Amino acid sequence: MSDFAGMEELLQDFLLEAGELLSGVDNKLVELEKHPEDKNLLNEIFRGFHTIKGGGGFLNADNLVTLCHRTENLFDKLRNGELRLSPELMDVIMEATGTVRDMFGHLSQAVQPPPASAALLNNLDAVLAGKSPQATAAPPARPEAPVAATPAAPPPASIDDINWDALHAALTGIPVPQAAAPAPTPAAPVPAAQPAPAHASAPAAGGPPAQSLQKETTIRIDTARLDQVLNLSGEIGLTKNRISNLKSQIVHGRTDPDTVKALDLAVSQLDLLVSDLQNAVMKTRMQPIGRLFQKYPRLARDLARQLGKDVELVLSGEETELDKTMIEDLNDPLVHLVRNAVDHGIESPEERQAANKPGKAIVTLSASQVGDHIYIEIADDGRGMRPDIIRAKAVEKGLIDTETANSLDDRQGLQLIFMPGFSTKDEISSVSGRGVGMDVVKTNINRLNGKIDIESVPGQGTTLTISLPLTLAILPVLVVRLNNQSFAVPLSLVREIIPLRLNEIQRVSGRATMVVREEVLPLRSLSTMLGWEAKHAPSYGVLMHAADNTFILAVDGFVGRDDVVIKPLADIKPKGIAGATLSGDGSIVLVLDMEELLTSSPSDTPGTLFAKAA
Repeated sequence: MSDFAGMEELLQDFLLEAGELLSGVDNKLVELEKHPEDKNLLNEIFRGFHTIKGGGGFLNADNLVTLCHRTENLFDKLRNGELRLSPELMDVIMEATGTVRDMFGHLSQAVQPPPASAALLNNLDAVLAGKSPQATAAPPARPEAPVAATPAAPPPASIDDINWDALHAALTGIPVPQAAAPAPTPAAPVPAAQPAPAHASAPAAGGPPAQSLQKETTIRIDTARLDQVLNLSGEIGLTKNRISNLKSQIVHGRTDPDTVKALDLAVSQLDLLVSDLQNAVMKTRMQPIGRLFQKYPRLARDLARQLGKDVELVLSGEETELDKTMIEDLNDPLVHLVRNAVDHGIESPEERQAANKPGKAIVTLSASQVGDHIYIEIADDGRGMRPDIIRAKAVEKGLIDTETANSLDDRQGLQLIFMPGFSTKDEISSVSGRGVGMDVVKTNINRLNGKIDIESVPGQGTTLTISLPLTLAILPVLVVRLNNQSFAVPLSLVREIIPLRLNEIQRVSGRATMVVREEVLPLRSLSTMLGWEAKHAPSYGVLMHAADNTFILAVDGFVGRDDVVIKPLADIKPKGIAGATLSGDGSIVLVLDMEELLTSSPSDTPGTLFAKAA
C-alpha cells in the first residue's frame, strides 16, 4: 500500500511546487557563490527551504524535514554573519540540495524517502558547530544523465503493411464495423496520444534519474488565455446556430441570393473563429523556456567544480515561450550540450592562462523567437573546434574513409561530431569519452522537426544553434500525391515546386540530377524511397532542404498547403512515415519522415526515374 494513500493529489501539488522552489534555490546558490554578501539572496534561499520543509512536514516526510531543518540552520548562520561562504561550504550545501531532490524522487513513487547519508549529516553538524567540513575535491559525483533516446521501435514495416481501416478508425474515433474489422495483429497501427512528459529536474545536477519521476499531467495557464478560449467558443456557438437556421431555410426552399449570401458570410465567419480558437488553444500549451533553463546553472557549476574549472553559465531569453511538450523533450539534449560545453569546450585554467584568456569561462544559453521558429544557442568562449582534427578522428575511428574526409568542407567536418561513436576523447571518464550523446542529441532534435548547426572558431569558442518550430501540435505541410495516395512533407523543408521534364534530367556519377539556377541537385523519387512501383513518370519536383541535404523530390502531383494535426503511429512505424492525419475530404494523409527516407533509400538513376515514361 502507498505511504500516501488518499493524499495523492496533495503529494503531486507539493512535488510540483517544491521542485520549482528547489530549482530556484539552486540557481540562487550559484548566484550567491558569486555574491556572498548579498543578504537578499540569502533571505530568498532561506524562505525557499523553509517552504519545502513545511510541505514535507505536512506529508510526514520526517527525513526530508530533518535535512531541510539542518540546512536551513546553516543558511541562518550565513545570514547572521556567524559563517562565511567558501567553495567547500557550498559543496556541502549543494550536496544537501541534491539529496533533497533525490528525496523528491522517492516521494514521486509515493514512498517515504530514506535518511540523508551519515557523511552529509556529519558535515552539516560540523559546519553548524563552527568546524570545517570534511574536505572534498568536488561535489559528490552523481551518475551521468545519458541523453534519453526514443524507445526502440519495432522493425520498420512497409507502407503496404498498414491496416488502413484500423488507421482510419484510430484517426477519426469511429470504430470499424465488426464485419469489416481485420483480425488484430501485433503490427496494427494505433496512433498514440502524446503523454505529458515528466516534471523532471536535471539528473546531473543532483537529482534522481528522470525516469523515476511520475509524469506531470497538469499545466499552468494564464486565466486571460482561458478567457479568450471561452469567448471564442461562445462566438462559435452563436455562429453555428446561425448556420443551422440558414440551412433549415434553404432545405425548405428559400434559395434567394440574400439567403445564400448570408450562409456564405456565416461559414466564412465560422472559419475565421475556428482559426482563432485553434491559435488560442495552442497558446495554452506555450510555456516560458526559463522553467527549463533554470535547471542548468547548478549543473554547470557542479561539473566545473568536478573538473577544476571556473565556469559561469549565463542565461538569456528565459521569457521565450515554446510548446510544453517540446520544452520537456528538450531537457535531455540540453543537459548533454551544457555538459559538453563545460567538459569539451572550456579549457583547463592553465590552457586559458597560456592563451591570455580570462580565468572565468563563460557559457551562454539563450533563446529567442524569429517568426514561427525558436532558436536556442549554447555558446562558449573555449578552445573551439578544428574541422581538420575532427575529420582525422572520424577516419581514425573508421566512421568515414579518407576520400570522404577530404571531400568535406569545414562546415561538413564539424557536423561529423553528430555521427554515432564519434569522440575526440582518448580516455573514458565519468563525464564523457564514450562517443554517445551528440548523435542522440541530433536525432532527438530532428524528431521535434528541428535542426542543429555548429559554428566554431579555433581558440575563440563554439556556438551550437537549435532551430525549432513553435509547436508540435499543428504542422504546416505541403500535400503531394503518389499513386493516388496523399503524403505530407513539412512546409519548412520546401523551397519551391518545379515541373519535371525528361530532357532536363542529367546523369552525374550514375545518379539522376537536375540543374536549378546553375546548381546541380540530386533528383530523388518518392516511389523509390518508399519502395513502391511507380505507375507512371513523375510530373513535379519539390525542391527541398532536409537533413543537411538539398535535393528535388519527384512526385506525381500536389494538392496544396495545409495545416495538420499529426498523430504518431505507435504499434507500427512504416519506414519513412512520421505519422498520419486526415484531409478535409476525410482521406488519410501520411506524413513523411524525410530524414529516415534520405538515409535508408537508394539513389535514383535517370533510367529508373522515368522508366514508365518509355
